[in-house]
Amino acid sequence: MESSAEQTRASIQSLIQLVKAAPEKRSLDGFIDSRRKDKRITKELTEHLLKTFVTPLEREDIEALSIALYKIPKTAEKFGERYIIAGKHAAGLDLTKHLGRLERATDTVVLLVKELRKGVNLEKVKAQNDTLQQIEGEADELMVEALRELYNGDHGAVHIIVLKDLYELIEKIFDRCRDVGNIVFHIVLKHS
Repeated sequence: MESSAEQTRASIQSLIQLVKAAPEKRSLDGFIDSRRKDKRITKELTEHLLKTFVTPLEREDIEALSIALYKIPKTAEKFGERYIIAGKHAAGLDLTKHLGRLERATDTVVLLVKELRKGVNLEKVKAQNDTLQQIEGEADELMVEALRELYNGDHGAVHIIVLKDLYELIEKIFDRCRDVGNIVFHIVLKHS
């Protein structure tokens, strides 16, 4: 699961590189590679669960966490696809604040998943989960701010639709990170 969590971080790094790249140099290769690795990791984890009689965590919890982790790079890749397709509509879109928070969120996801190996430290996991909740709340505020500017600005209908779609996808990545935090917190609560 730690490898899968690392792939979530790699997918966000790919997202940052994509947004910073010149339009003619944008590529989904980093996302594709990360998602393939994560898919392989998830498959190996599932196979291992089927072969192992005793696990330190309940199988359902491991599976739920594995699925939640996989959804982060998948959603990041979907954002990347739409960002490339958006072309001129995404030109000048400043996602600096969003991307910085996504980096923090995925760093926290990695820490949370690593905590499972160390044992049950409820206070530490709660603090990390609270951090994720705070980041997700900040992301919601950024979304409202961006939509306010979008709706009150002088933009064409297609431009508004494209940017709203991009904002919603980025918000979904934050939600996926929050979901991972909630699952880990739930697992730790069960075993504390």
